[in-house]
Amino acid sequence: MSKLNYISLLISLLLSEFGQAQWFQQVDRKHEMFAGWGWNRASYSDSDIHFQGADYNFTLQNVQAKDRQTEFSAETYFGLKTMTIPQTNMRAGFFITPNLAITGGVDHMKYVMVQNQEVTIDGHIGDDTYQNMIDNNRIVLKDNFLTYEHTDGLNYINTELEYYQGIYHSKHLQFNAIGGAGFGAMLPKSNVKLMTYPRNDQFHLAGFGLSAKFAFEVLFWNHFFVRMEYKTGYINMPDVVTRAASAEDRASQQFFFAQRNGIFGFNFSLNKKPTEIKTTETNS
Repeated sequence: MSKLNYISLLISLLLSEFGQAQWFQQVDRKHEMFAGWGWNRASYSDSDIHFQGADYNFTLQNVQAKDRQTEFSAETYFGLKTMTIPQTNMRAGFFITPNLAITGGVDHMKYVMVQNQEVTIDGHIGDDTYQNMIDNNRIVLKDNFLTYEHTDGLNYINTELEYYQGIYHSKHLQFNAIGGAGFGAMLPKSNVKLMTYPRNDQFHLAGFGLSAKFAFEVLFWNHFFVRMEYKTGYINMPDVVTRAASAEDRASQQFFFAQRNGIFGFNFSLNKKPTEIKTTETNS
């Protein structure tokens, strides 16, 4: 087949696709189910972190933190034993009405305190070695004083309601806008090394989160989808473990977060007949 014939065939397929296009349709996906997997980048507002133990009680003010996405490699991102190492998103859902779905999932973020930043500190430290690091209520967060991370990770286990608005529909493609809101529990695995105490690294139910999101979805043949999401929310963790679980030492903090997510997945219907798309406007 000549190049001209290939181009003609492509144009014909595109015209056929757009000739059946329907815009701003009412989505009707009741009793459909879906599951998806993807990755995120996250950012965090500055936060006050309060530390309390037997011989110290102090607050670090306006502490900066960042995420830590794993450098891409196919072996890490798609390996069965390593795919949870990067910052990931996992979600499954079920449509309870034609355009409303209830979902459950885990947002696996990573929270890393910026090292060597200078912050204001209020309170006291019983050990003179560390108390003497304070200069005019300011302290530099060096490795020998504090390392503080939720890197395996800042796990937001949540349920959401998602509302779907159709934008474009053809024989093989659907473009949808999605709005959602949810809440859930925070189960971080906190990696903390504070002063002379042993490094701690364990899962612990530390608090709760609230979130809202906006997403754009492309659905292929009603079976495969790709989504781009923007999610923002609030996290409150009053019970972060900083030493062994048997110790009473704890940290607490609250902050806002934002995620940029890319997700792919599968969609299927529990109905025997294909789902129909109701339209409010048709262009041919």
